[in-house]
Amino acid sequence: MTIAYGLDEVDEVAQKIIEYSKHKIILFEGNLGAGKTTLIKALVRALGSKEYVSSPTFSLLNEYQTEDGDPIYHMDLYRLKTENEAFDLGLEEVLENDFWKFIEWPDKINSLLSSNYHSAKIISTNEKKRSLEFI
Repeated sequence: MTIAYGLDEVDEVAQKIIEYSKHKIILFEGNLGAGKTTLIKALVRALGSKEYVSSPTFSLLNEYQTEDGDPIYHMDLYRLKTENEAFDLGLEEVLENDFWKFIEWPDKINSLLSSNYHSAKIISTNEKKRSLEFI
């Protein structure tokens, strides 16, 4: 599925992603500033969390709660230097659970990923427009 959207349409795009998803792991790819975190914020809202969503650039992992108490995991692995760091942080345990996981810079943990995920590639076409390829 390919979607062209404006930043004012990000909530609708998030809803389409949730409806289309067969897996609860979504790998986000895109240049710095492409809008990965912005789309993840909309996804967390669409899944029923009222928590403030921020990029886990320094912590690598943020956890949010839905109104039902289910966790949503948001990983930003940009600063991860080795896959061993992922093991040290316990990320493999997070990957094994059955809750939503949104992962930025997933190439840092390729061997930890199963084949049960979606890929979301975001391309910034200009300051206000994005193109999303969701597989």
